[in-house]
Amino acid sequence: MPAQAPQTNNGVVTHLLEKLRRHPKRVVFTEGEDLRVIEAAARLVAAEVVAPILLGHRETIRAMAAEHGHSLKFVHIIDPPKASDFTLFCQRMSNMARYRSTPQAAAADLVAKPHYFGAMMVQYGQADALVGGNQALPAAFFRALLHTIKPLPNVSKIFGVTILIDDELDHLGSSGILFLADTGLIPDPSIDDLSTITLETGKLAHHVLGRRPVIALLSHSTKGSAQNPESHRMAAATAMAKSTALQQFLDLDIDGELQADVALIPSAAELKLPGASVRPPADVLVFPNLDAAHISLKLLQHVAGARNYGQLILGLARPAAQVPRTASVETIFGTAAAIAVEAIKYHELYPDPEF
Repeated sequence: MPAQAPQTNNGVVTHLLEKLRRHPKRVVFTEGEDLRVIEAAARLVAAEVVAPILLGHRETIRAMAAEHGHSLKFVHIIDPPKASDFTLFCQRMSNMARYRSTPQAAAADLVAKPHYFGAMMVQYGQADALVGGNQALPAAFFRALLHTIKPLPNVSKIFGVTILIDDELDHLGSSGILFLADTGLIPDPSIDDLSTITLETGKLAHHVLGRRPVIALLSHSTKGSAQNPESHRMAAATAMAKSTALQQFLDLDIDGELQADVALIPSAAELKLPGASVRPPADVLVFPNLDAAHISLKLLQHVAGARNYGQLILGLARPAAQVPRTASVETIFGTAAAIAVEAIKYHELYPDPEF
């Protein structure tokens, strides 16, 4: 039985799917021998938004799909060692500076790994975006991305953004969507890191929302209510991000350091910032460190019930996303849709032909 196109009452999700129907993208899933990925791929095809590419053993994937009644129509399956581009990718791997001293046989061993093969597909234009991590340790997945996909010159460290969507939760952004950063990669970001995270996540939010996003750099302090190095660091990062946004003519509303209630609840902002202009709820939350971000994400996901998509990996020259090993079909589906939307205008955001 073919998968039914997913129904959603969330306006943002509907908007994303509509954009993709006008501009469908090719998304490669590095771990295709996973029933959740197979079901998500069938749903993406049914929704007419993504052309999925599953990496893995072709007969295994077909047998899993047949057993559970999932259609593989318009789903492309590639077994990396048997792919027509395998030899070409091995040559390119050997030509990379990192691997020039690596024997050809060792390069072949790397390219045979689905994370490396999928990353090379995206790097060399044979797919528009990549989703993986559903069966792998995060370190192995990120290593393949870092070793294979070029970094952006203006981002010193890659980082992760998780998107939360829920129409029923109060104060989840002004549109029922909230961007959290960094949720997975930089344990203790510097002031420079925090500024970059703010700007790059702001660009992503602007692209997804289609309007000027409101960004809050979070702290236990609001505008100096607590004087200590951590609150000063967030205030300094806010000032740096604002200055850079002004220089680059970025349409971003940036504020900090702010407590979470001030960032998300207008009445709290009115009480704690007397005399300040009324501000809408933040669309983007930038956390002071990875502990705060990851704990907040898990609480919002498992206690509040917010649907999470991602994390989207920013700082690479090609769109990529990592999903956790506990990801649901809905998370994999939504993450693929979100990273595919990011791919629509990726070359407009980063037009350098070297990338």
